[in-house]
Amino acid sequence: MDNTSTLDRRAESGHGPIRRTALHDTLVNHLRDMIIEGELEPGTRLHEGQLGEQLGVSRTPLREAIKFLASEGLVELIPSRGAVVKRFSAKDVQDMLTVLRNLEELAGKLACQLASDTDIANMRRLHDEMVARYRAGDRLQYYKLNQEIHSGIVRLAGNSTLSEVHQMLQTRLKRIRFIGHEGAEKWAAAVAEHEEMISALEARDESGLAEVLGRHLDNAWERVRSAI
Repeated sequence: MDNTSTLDRRAESGHGPIRRTALHDTLVNHLRDMIIEGELEPGTRLHEGQLGEQLGVSRTPLREAIKFLASEGLVELIPSRGAVVKRFSAKDVQDMLTVLRNLEELAGKLACQLASDTDIANMRRLHDEMVARYRAGDRLQYYKLNQEIHSGIVRLAGNSTLSEVHQMLQTRLKRIRFIGHEGAEKWAAAVAEHEEMISALEARDESGLAEVLGRHLDNAWERVRSAI
């Protein structure tokens, strides 16, 4: 089976076929998107043969991509069952969001102290791109920019340990955070909270940014709890 045929077509962007060295990253990103969007639901067994046929790749690169997603906590490798999309309980999700809230509150305070004007202008640019995706109704690209903003604020804190722990939780919560934007009212509320975040960062308002980040993540739990 040609390892690049189907995914080459999926990832075309005017730069020609995907090189084999890029196949792993392409597969990981595509499978992750399938999990985020719910095409692969929690508890779904990942059949290598079936997925390989669907995506046009052989089992070896697919198996490596699945192992990588397992290292991120999105997939479980279960003896006798194989690879299964990770299912988190309501308590798991609430616990992770509680920790994430505290991490982001700290990161917001540090970012206000340490970020350069250029750094803050870049965050505004990302926010504006995210709002454009919101207005276009493009949920997946909106979501990816949304997550990039949260990760970006944490990076501006200049604390590698904080960034590593945040990234681990952010990755495990990808599907959960995505469903938090389902419905026009929930989505509009999340966008409004992001506008507050960027305004507080631009003002270097430490307490204001920490407060809205904390409130945003508390509200994230309220937006997703009924769907878990």
